[in-house]
Amino acid sequence: MLAVFVLSLIVFVAINIPVGFSLALTSVVLMLYMGNFDFIVIPQNFLSGADNFALMAIPFFILAGEFMNEGGLSLGIVKFVKSLLGHVKGGLGYVAIVASMIFAGVSGAAVADTSAIGSVLLPLMEQEGYRKDKSTALVCAAGCVGPIIPPSIPMVVFGVMGGVSITRMFLGGIVPGLITVILLIFAWFLLTRKEKLLTYERATLKEILLSTKDAAASLMLPVIILGGILSGIFTPTEAAVIAAVYAFIISVFVYRKLNFKQIRDIFVRSARSTSVVMLVVAAATAIAYIITIAQIPKLLGDLLLSTSSNKYVILILINFIILIVGCFMDVSPSILILGPILLPLVKQLGVDPVFFGVIMVYGLCIGLITPPVGNVLYVGCGITKISIVDLIKQIWPLVLVYIIVLFIITLIPPLVMFIPDMFFK
Repeated sequence: MLAVFVLSLIVFVAINIPVGFSLALTSVVLMLYMGNFDFIVIPQNFLSGADNFALMAIPFFILAGEFMNEGGLSLGIVKFVKSLLGHVKGGLGYVAIVASMIFAGVSGAAVADTSAIGSVLLPLMEQEGYRKDKSTALVCAAGCVGPIIPPSIPMVVFGVMGGVSITRMFLGGIVPGLITVILLIFAWFLLTRKEKLLTYERATLKEILLSTKDAAASLMLPVIILGGILSGIFTPTEAAVIAAVYAFIISVFVYRKLNFKQIRDIFVRSARSTSVVMLVVAAATAIAYIITIAQIPKLLGDLLLSTSSNKYVILILINFIILIVGCFMDVSPSILILGPILLPLVKQLGVDPVFFGVIMVYGLCIGLITPPVGNVLYVGCGITKISIVDLIKQIWPLVLVYIIVLFIITLIPPLVMFIPDMFFK
């Protein structure tokens, strides 16, 4: 049964059938194999999978990220961080990392983060003598912090799939995200310590204050989102709506960067992105129902438990599975396929679902910067026009940073659970 499930899904994806339809077809194959095919099961689960209020957070976070990117808010963030760090050797690299961290507090998506920061910084880094392949690798790696630091679209997907508190998952991503940022800064220091790079003059206090003033509207948005969620004023879904409305108001009425055509295009792009995610969510609900009936979670659980009964050994084995799957599939589909299979096992081992959800999202995000799929890599290549091969050669040290952090947070659960437990018992 497990082999039929895996092979069917691999075959459908390999022949370029979209993931959402591949999941639906795999559901059909499993039902036929079990001899209890019932066509009505698939549309019923499609409808129940998409009919979830918490999923409303996804289109609004996507919309907020689009408004920030097109409306000039990301440029304000870059200028602000540049005034603080531009005078340091390799300073634009540090600017990329910190600016990505700030932008991550709004977009919740790695592709949006990389596109927004990369389109501003990468041309400037090339102009200042930075190697295109190395700087692109850094921006791509920094962009993957987007789905880890709250808010996070993949965490919304996992929360809905597993019935897990999205708010607690958001908070669980804070420390892993910050650790990653710190280690990326250290890695950039090691990678550039022998290079001759131009630096800017140290910004005066007046220049810093002016850049802070210009970026204040952008910098307030992550504060509003996190502050509102932590204080209980609004839920993550409501936070997404507030973020989108705020970003719209700032882009149109404060920075005045958007016209009617751009606004229309933003809504169209957001709708397209949302439709892709929602199709996968709906299809994954159907296959989750089928694999539960087929007892695939129990089969995989028995297989893993036959190797060891120690929960940390099992979690490490799961990490390897996640890393492999992440190389071949995007984050949200991977969550929706692996989640229903692995979540019953980790609950059986006494692992907090919030902790496991953060680990799964973190591990799958690594796949965004690894071949052959690596969506973020293609965004970086599109901006700087370098080959994917050259980019892959430079990004491996930064991929190693993410892998190290993944295993650190796996073996030290308080790094993930400290803040959620502090605010929400």
